[in-house]
Amino acid sequence: MAIITIQPMSPKHISSVVELDRLCFGGLWNFQGYQRELESPNSDLLILVISQNENELKRKVTLKSSNSKSELTNYQSIIGIGCLWAILEEAHITILGIHPQYQRLGLGQLLLYSLMSSAWDRGLERATLEVAASNTSALSLYHKFGFQDVGRRRGYYQQTGEDALILWRGHLHEPEFEQTLSQWHRQAIARLNGYEVKWEKLESVIGN
Repeated sequence: MAIITIQPMSPKHISSVVELDRLCFGGLWNFQGYQRELESPNSDLLILVISQNENELKRKVTLKSSNSKSELTNYQSIIGIGCLWAILEEAHITILGIHPQYQRLGLGQLLLYSLMSSAWDRGLERATLEVAASNTSALSLYHKFGFQDVGRRRGYYQQTGEDALILWRGHLHEPEFEQTLSQWHRQAIARLNGYEVKWEKLESVIGN
């Protein structure tokens, strides 16, 4: 059984995360950008790591970008990255990406749950993010987590000129939100049938 581990990002992960960033976002942040985020006390950076057993070591994941092509064994590969900024009472989710070969398996749901749990740990009151107006799968995920559309940024994405929708979710600091986190946890684990899910060195994981 493959193991999915959710853990804080560390400096040793930067090169692999930059490659994943290129796959998911076309190179949103570079090496120095992720290094700055790791050094900031107001940023939470989480990664998803997949580990396979010895019988599956021969399987490969091919990572492609405009500048390079490399292969990593599935034994231990970073397949997801998420980041939030804590700004006053607000969690601003800046990045949420899953390796293209592992999308539509429920890993985005698991990563978003983990980020929202981190926001709750920090005592933040609300969460916000921007998402491309045409990204229906991402919008479906965020709406499932109670985010609402509250605005639009025209031409937000420079490469495409596409608009971004501004999404918002409140009431993270209220007692009932702990029960909501527990519900999200159960749903995320149920979706990942066939994977073992672990959390590493996180302050607190509701429902785990």
